[in-house]
Amino acid sequence: MGQYYVAIILSDIKRTTEIIRMWMTAINYENGIKLMEHSYIGNNFIQAFEHLISPEGMFYMSRIVWAGDYAEPENNESENLYQKVYNNYTELLKCPKSHDTSDYRYIVNHSQKLYVDKERCPENKYNLIIHPLPLLVSEGNGCGGGDYRGHNVELCGTWARDNISVEKTMPNDYNELVCDFI
Repeated sequence: MGQYYVAIILSDIKRTTEIIRMWMTAINYENGIKLMEHSYIGNNFIQAFEHLISPEGMFYMSRIVWAGDYAEPENNESENLYQKVYNNYTELLKCPKSHDTSDYRYIVNHSQKLYVDKERCPENKYNLIIHPLPLLVSEGNGCGGGDYRGHNVELCGTWARDNISVEKTMPNDYNELVCDFI
């Protein structure tokens, strides 16, 4: 079956029991909620999320994760983050407006001092460019239908729960991660 995802912003400090500050779902932006149904450059859901972690957003440089419903449970708990969202937050959150974030060329991982240049990401056979952010911060990728299974799949999830932002300029002392997801 297909695995569904929610984009989550966590508390700034890693805790034994994670605190969810905010979450979003692609369905509120008329997108599919499987990872590869919304993970492409120019998608309105991704742009709304990018705005939140941009210098103008309220969650700049936050710890983020794309939590799948098939991901492993949290340490010493019976639920994963996806299940925690849907079992504990029954109120529908107002969706942030989508913004044009095409000026934010760089996805920056402040925890690992790495960045990805979105302009170096290749087109796939459908003339779309896969957006690296959801794949890099995904938890549970490979466990269900609609997950990413292509080139550089081993990079999926390597940025999960790290401090991430999007930037207009390249950070000076960070290394580039080339992740041509196709």
